Amino acid sequence: METTAWTQLHSVMTAQEERRPFARVTLRRIGAFARPHRRRMTLFVLLGTATALLAVATPVLAGRVVDTIVSGGDESTVVRLALLIALIALAEAALGILGRRLSATLGEGLILDLRTAVFDHVQRMPVAFFTRTRTGALVSRLNNDVIGAQRAFSNTLSTVVGNVVTLVLALAVMLTLSWQITLLALVLLPVFVVPARRMGSRMARMQREAAALNAAMGTRMTERFSAPGATLVKLFGRPEEESAQFAERARRVRDIGVRTATAQTVFITALTLVSALALALVYGLGGWFALRGALEPGAVVALALLLTRLYAPLTSLAGARVEVMSALVSFERVFEVLDLRPLIEEKPTAREVPDGPVSVEFDDVRFGYPSADKVSLASLEEVAALDTRGGAEVLHGVSFRAEPGRTVALVGSSGAGKSTVAQLLPRLYDVDAGAVRVGGVDVRDLTAASLRATVGMVTQDGHLFHDTVRANLLLARPDASEADLFDALRRARLEDLVRSLPDGLDTVVGERGYRLSGGERQRMTIARLLLARQRVVVLDEATAHLDNTSEAAVQEALTEALADRTAIVIAHRLSTVRAADLILVLEAGRIVERGAHDELLEAGGRYAELYRTQFAARSEDAAGGRAEEDTPAVV
Repeated sequence: METTAWTQLHSVMTAQEERRPFARVTLRRIGAFARPHRRRMTLFVLLGTATALLAVATPVLAGRVVDTIVSGGDESTVVRLALLIALIALAEAALGILGRRLSATLGEGLILDLRTAVFDHVQRMPVAFFTRTRTGALVSRLNNDVIGAQRAFSNTLSTVVGNVVTLVLALAVMLTLSWQITLLALVLLPVFVVPARRMGSRMARMQREAAALNAAMGTRMTERFSAPGATLVKLFGRPEEESAQFAERARRVRDIGVRTATAQTVFITALTLVSALALALVYGLGGWFALRGALEPGAVVALALLLTRLYAPLTSLAGARVEVMSALVSFERVFEVLDLRPLIEEKPTAREVPDGPVSVEFDDVRFGYPSADKVSLASLEEVAALDTRGGAEVLHGVSFRAEPGRTVALVGSSGAGKSTVAQLLPRLYDVDAGAVRVGGVDVRDLTAASLRATVGMVTQDGHLFHDTVRANLLLARPDASEADLFDALRRARLEDLVRSLPDGLDTVVGERGYRLSGGERQRMTIARLLLARQRVVVLDEATAHLDNTSEAAVQEALTEALADRTAIVIAHRLSTVRAADLILVLEAGRIVERGAHDELLEAGGRYAELYRTQFAARSEDAAGGRAEEDTPAVV
């Protein structure tokens, strides 16, 4: 039997069968994705039909060549038949290339549509979704499941159509040539299929085991080869044990690979043997009929050639349900992500942020982080069931107002709710009660684009993408010129550093910016903020990773950046707190004190206690005559 037929048969037999009912909703949604490609799909089906017709024509013509030779016919007839066979071969080749290109166009087009839909949808998910989801599981939906879904169009569709046409034509021609031999050949089909399916099930189990082992080994490598993971191993890990554990996983992958290769060889050999037996039956019984004059010699050859085009379609069609169901499972896993409704959605009536300086107002805000079942999927967290806990209120009636161009500082113990307040302003989460207003408008009534253009945020981790300095800065303002970029870098005290880099702005900063120091990464994010020129600025411990020298330099840039802008600052340095127009002290999700620095110190409450214990400021002392020095504040 032809190599391509065995390859196709092998893929069918080793497919993982999912015994699940057809979902009409799923089929309708698949149809919606397929609708833009319906013209290509129709042409694809027609090409498959034409290729199947040509595949059956060749054995018939070969039989006629043999009959012409045996009967002593005209040489020109043999030449014409040979030329016709050659033309059919050329036509098959051309249709094959065209069909493959059309298949690739159809399949890759569907992959593009599905990936774009999933990617766009995931971008709309709240931050809580990403804090729970395993990145690898989510990426798998964009890769493995999307590719599995497109096989229904590029592979299964053409396989089913081509096999049906080939099977019908081959059976019709074989029954015409000799119904007795045809029926006997079909009797051998169970001997052909049953062992194949049993072996296929065994191979499928081994392949699933191999996939799991490879995934486990890949996860371990990903964790150990990331910059934080490699650092952790070097600091606390034991290289010998790490090597031994990896080697054990690799050996298991090797062993399953050897078993799979052996089983595949046995599988193909067994099928080839059964096919050879069927061919022996055709030649033996057909030759016996031919010698008795009941069958033409050419018919025996045609039957033998047609047999190779009969068993593969029969077996493939028998396993077509497996392929279809596997594709449906992939589609359902993709749709599962698409059906996860974002908690934060833009209203159809959303409007722009008002022009000019804007105020920020928190009005009796109450908020609790959503439970997992509201923002995630068990399959993406790789757990049996989602945690239904959550929703406990962490902010209790928080109210304050930051006037245009003023700075409000938030201080308090760890876990008091400072970062939560900061995340509600750019609408990374939505409040459960109360309102957050920008420019007098509830952020839930604003367009996402205008809110992004108005509110800028610098977080503590200073995250950068594995890209160039230029690309990381242009996230803030894609139309910025090179002069604008260097101006922002200069104000963030990074210009000299970037100009000294080998490729300047085109230097790749590495994964999460790990090729830069902690202070440099943070100043890069501040440069990004300066470039964006947003009217409201949120600094979530923006100077947390800076030494005193860098902090002083960046503080100058921040002073310039905050000028005439409304700012919410989570305090890390005393200088930032003292410069604020209003200081809010948060404890357990409530504002317990508010006022200016001197007022709060004089009140002798919680702020004064934090000042003494966590700010650890030094006053001038008579002995040393040194000025008060700021030290790290509450985090």
